This record gives sequence, C-alpha cells and structure tokens, in this order.
Amino acid sequence: MIMQTTLTDSVEEAAAILNSGGVVAFPTETVYGLGAGICHSEALLKLFRAKGRPSDNPLIVHIGSIGQVAEVAAEVNVQAERLIESFFPGPLTLVLKKNPSVPYSVTAGLETVGVRCPANPIAREFLRLACCPVAAPSANLSGLPSATSWEAVYEDLAGKIDCLLRGKPSTIGLESTIVDCSGTKPILLRAGAITLEQLREVVPEITTIAVSEAEERPKCPGLKYPHYAPRASIVLCTEVEKIDLKESSAAYIGMSEPPQGIFLHKVCLTLEEYGRELFGFFRLCDTEGIGVIYCELPSDEGLGRAIRDRLMRAAGLA
Repeated sequence: MIMQTTLTDSVEEAAAILNSGGVVAFPTETVYGLGAGICHSEALLKLFRAKGRPSDNPLIVHIGSIGQVAEVAAEVNVQAERLIESFFPGPLTLVLKKNPSVPYSVTAGLETVGVRCPANPIAREFLRLACCPVAAPSANLSGLPSATSWEAVYEDLAGKIDCLLRGKPSTIGLESTIVDCSGTKPILLRAGAITLEQLREVVPEITTIAVSEAEERPKCPGLKYPHYAPRASIVLCTEVEKIDLKESSAAYIGMSEPPQGIFLHKVCLTLEEYGRELFGFFRLCDTEGIGVIYCELPSDEGLGRAIRDRLMRAAGLA
C-alpha cells in the first residue's frame, strides 16, 4: 500500500505521528532507525511490512533516557549495570530479560530484548517525546545497505512509512555493538563502534560467540539473514596491489591506494572514516551501476572487527 510519507525537521511533529500509531524513520549516530511504539501493535506490523523484514528477526527497543531501561527489561545484572554506566547513551545495545510489557512481536518470541539509548540529540528528544519505548531496526529495505542519511531512507521507504524525521548523516555509520547480558556470562553478539577491547576494560569476562551458534535462534538482528549487500558483487582483498581487474565498471573502498583502472573509489584515512562511509559508498555504487566492488579487509581488531563483519556479510561469507 502506498501512503503519504511526511518529511519533517520537527521532532515534535514526528513524535506526534509515532504516538498516533505511525511508523517514523529518525536519525541516530549509528544508522537511521525505523521506529514504531511498542504499545502500537498495528504500527509494529506496518514496520515489518515496510522493510520486508522476517518476523523471526528481533527488533531493538530504543529509549530516550537510562531511566527507561526498567520499562523494557525485567532484570539488569551487575555486568549490564557497568556497561550502561559506561556506554549509555551511545552505540551499544544490551540484550536483557524482557519486561512483560514488551510484546513478543518485538522479540521474535524470545524472553529477551535488545535495549539501546542513542547518543544522537535528535533521536533522544524524539524518544523522550514518544508515548512508549520505540522498536527500531535500521531504516532501509531488508538486506540492503543500511541508511546513513535521510536521503537514503527516502530512496528505500518513501510511500511505505508515515514520516521521515530529517537529520544530519550518521557520524558512525555502522549499527550498534550488541552484548548479551541475559545469561551468566556476557557475550558479544555483534561488533560495532564500541569495540571488544573497550568493553573488556569495563567487563573483562565478556566473550565472543561463533557465528553458526548465534544464527540458530538469534537474540539480535544482523545474525541470521543476509545484510548490508549492494547489487554489485563484493570482492574482499587483503593485498590491494594484487587486485586483478576483470570488470570495467569496478569500484574500490579501503585505506590503501586503489590500483589503476578503478572507475570509482573511496580511500579512507582512518577506520572511523571507513565505517562511516561504507554503506553510503555501497549505495553510490548501485546508483552508478557498478558491477564489482573491491573492499579492503581490515584486521580483526578494534573497529576493524565491526567493519570486517559488515564486509563479510555483504559478500555472503558470514
């Protein structure tokens, strides 16, 4: 069904639409989110339809202040408390035992729920004005690169959602780090801007999990289904100088200089820039009709772990 999508710069207008049962895209520091109030069952159904998102893929619930954690989570253990104190608000999602008020349509039938308090000031004001916590996956069509600008959201979802709250491009560009704190030992489920090394400074006992184990019945998005993929083929490379160009419409993104003959390229000076530019570059390549994108694979340390994860999934290798 095609609907009229309201474009607005007004947080108050966007919140009013959400509170009346609408689906609203909004900016965060990671990527743009697509929100529906957890108290509006019809809006949650509309959100899944708009994205083309499978119903067994859990949603992350967003809150405007740390004080709202109790509205979403039934239990917060000591490790979760330390992580909240250190990284909320920010690009971190914690998986916790859910409050009974959180519907199973949000958690994909699980007794756990992902909770995040974004740092983006527009997001926080929007969430504070919301009548209830807001379930919000990334604001893009399922499987495609996440949207890091309001223009990218509009390209994917215009006519499918009620409102798009415009803001500046996302400053991080990668989805939040996710840590499962619902069990006896915290587990890193998805890498993000808050690195494993930073997490272990606060909670040293955090472990990682095998991808295959996480995919059996995922407690968070981004683990079970294909994600982040442009229409172009993705070729991962660790030695850029050995790239053998076989495609005239080829593109490259990475931190090393690209080989000669690349049609479109983005050289990033830092890992932070690489993460911020990655999804936008994928979308630009689709616009330009690129056939192959060569992506330099960073090391599996620090922020490189998160970038590497997104590249592997975009290439269909994870």
